[in-house]
Amino acid sequence: MKLLHIADLHIGKRVNEFSMIEDQRHILSQILTIVRDEKAEAVLIAGDVYDKSQPSIEAVELLDEFLTSLTEMGPAIYIISGNHDSPERLGFGSRILGKNRLFIAGAFTGSLQETLLEDAYGNVHVFLLPFIKPAVVSHYLDQSVETYDEAARMVLDTAKIDTSERNILLAHQFVTNGLEMPEHSDSENLSVGGLDNVDASAFILFDYVALGHLHRPQTLANGLLRYAGSPLKYSFSEARGKKSVTIVELKEKGTREIRTVDLFPLHDVREIKGPLAHLLQMGTEDVSGNQDYIHAILTDEEELYDAIGQMRRIYPNLMALDFDNSKTSQTNGTTAICSDDIERKQPIELFSDFYLQQNNEELSAEGLAVLKDVFAQAGGKEL
Repeated sequence: MKLLHIADLHIGKRVNEFSMIEDQRHILSQILTIVRDEKAEAVLIAGDVYDKSQPSIEAVELLDEFLTSLTEMGPAIYIISGNHDSPERLGFGSRILGKNRLFIAGAFTGSLQETLLEDAYGNVHVFLLPFIKPAVVSHYLDQSVETYDEAARMVLDTAKIDTSERNILLAHQFVTNGLEMPEHSDSENLSVGGLDNVDASAFILFDYVALGHLHRPQTLANGLLRYAGSPLKYSFSEARGKKSVTIVELKEKGTREIRTVDLFPLHDVREIKGPLAHLLQMGTEDVSGNQDYIHAILTDEEELYDAIGQMRRIYPNLMALDFDNSKTSQTNGTTAICSDDIERKQPIELFSDFYLQQNNEELSAEGLAVLKDVFAQAGGKEL
C-alpha cells in the first residue's frame, strides 16, 4: 500500500506581511500531480491545515479546491487538526465526508478515531490523533494528566491495537526520541524547555507514525516516526533546506519503505549577503531568482541612500534587510551608558555616546555641528 504523507500546510499564512495564498495554490497543485503519478492509495495530512483558527475566506476556498480535486482522484484522505487549527471548524461535516473516504479528526472526543484499509497483504488500521493538551485529556478520561507525554500515552492506551496487523497513526505533537532532539525552525511554536514533548517510545506499537508540527522533514526512531515537514518555507531559518512530500510503501507486516519527492515553490526563500552594488547586479542578471522571497544582508561600510528602495526595485519580494559591517559588530571597547552618566552628562554628550555604541565610531565634526544646531532649534540650553 502506497501512502502520501504531508503536514503543516498553514493555508492562509502570511510571512513578513506577504500573503502565501498563491504560493500555496502552486504547491498544492504539485501535490495533486504527485498523488496522481504515484497512484497513492491514501493521503495523510497531519495537522495545521490552516494557519489560523479563524481562516480567511480565500484560505477556506483553497482548501475546498484541493480536497475536491483530491477526492476525485479516489484515494482515501485522512486529516487531523493541529495546534493552529480550530478543531470544530476543521471537523465540520466530517461524518458526511467520511462516506466519500475523506476522514477528518477535528476535536479530540476521548478516543482515537479508527478506519480500515485493505491491500494484498491484509488489513491496515489507520488511527487519527488530533493535537491534544493534557487538560483536554483530563476532561475526557476523568483523570489528572500533567504532561503532554502522559496525555498521549493515556489516549493511545485506550485504543485496541492488533499488533499482528499493520497499524499507522496520524499525530500532531512535538515528539522527541530520548536525548535525540528533532530539528525545528523559527516558524514553529514550541514551549520553552520542551515542556510539550512526547517521547517516541509512546508510539512503539505502530508500524508508521505520520507526524506534523515541525516544519523540517525528518525521521525519528529508525523511520518509525516521520515529520513530513511543511510544503513551503515559512521562515528564513529554512532557507537552505528542501521541501518534499513523503511516500510510504507498506508491504507485509514489519516492512516499510520511505522516500521523498521534491517540491518546487513558486518563489524560493533565500538569504543573500554582500555590498549593495553587488546584490543589485546579481539580481539584475538573475531574472527568475530575483522574484524569490529575500532576506538581504548588506556589508557596505559607507552610508547608503534608500537601500531598501533600491533593493526592492530589483527584488520586489524583499522581506527583510539587515546590515553586517564593522559598525554593527560589537567591540570590547564599547560600554553601556549607565545611570550616573545620565545624571551628570549633557544631552549632546549622551547622544554622542549612543552614536558610538550604535556605529562603533565617534560622531564626526560635521555630525556634531548638525546635532548642536538641532538641539539649539529644539530649545536646548547647555550643550
